[in-house]
Amino acid sequence: MEIIRARVLGFCFGVRCAVETAEKAVAENAGSSRKIFTLGPLVHNPVVMDSLGKCGVQVIDGSSFEMIEKNSVVVIRAHGTTPAVLDALKEKEAEILDATCPKVHLSQKRAKEWSEKGYRVIIAGDKNHGEVVSISSYAKDKCTVIEDEGEAARIEIPGNTILIAQTTFSPIEFEKIKKVLLEKNSGLVIFNSICSATMERQEALADLDGKSDGIIVIGGKNSANTKRLYESALSICSKTILIEDAEEIPKEFLKLSRVALTAGASTPDSTIEKVEVFLKNEK
Repeated sequence: MEIIRARVLGFCFGVRCAVETAEKAVAENAGSSRKIFTLGPLVHNPVVMDSLGKCGVQVIDGSSFEMIEKNSVVVIRAHGTTPAVLDALKEKEAEILDATCPKVHLSQKRAKEWSEKGYRVIIAGDKNHGEVVSISSYAKDKCTVIEDEGEAARIEIPGNTILIAQTTFSPIEFEKIKKVLLEKNSGLVIFNSICSATMERQEALADLDGKSDGIIVIGGKNSANTKRLYESALSICSKTILIEDAEEIPKEFLKLSRVALTAGASTPDSTIEKVEVFLKNEK
């Protein structure tokens, strides 16, 4: 079997930084009684979360901090969080390790600064996504989240409005939304804040078109960018699967002559390597 890796796949900078921050906290506090938490799942990948859990890292949400003691370590994930949650953690006297992706920090800053100027902030993204929740909190009550061009067509926007994108949002859907909003307001201020990592993985996947008999997309099934990668893969190859680990590979894929691999931005190198080894060794 020939295995073809996408030229760009796996961990992006922000996710790698967040995971390394948590792993460093574990190493530095080994043998101590300090508790280590992540604010929400650090990444949308069960393999990574299971590994951290075995090291004693616990997941908490943004509404309940009863488990946090003085000097507990709390890692803020790449998606970021809200000012209210940060204040609550400071009141608990926790050590905050902020692993918010720099690109998300920039969107938070823009939402805050432009809303304070009196602008309406529109975020193109998934309403319940942690990153969108964090960015919108910086605009307070001057924010609207829209998920597709249909919603864009239904809303009214004032003269002073800015458009921001969730970093992992679909570039195609963003362009559709932008076009609709510009027709309503030609003075719309636009920040295409979609992360280049998302687009690079999509472009690398497109390069695989026609080069394999099947495509395996590796990553968390609850990961937005991985699901979009899977949808794109399906559009170029009908024999496409989404898996979280090697054991999920169906036997029919082992009979293919050429298999292409890609992986979402929250997929660790070790998982990709295990899939490749599995494919090479299984008969």
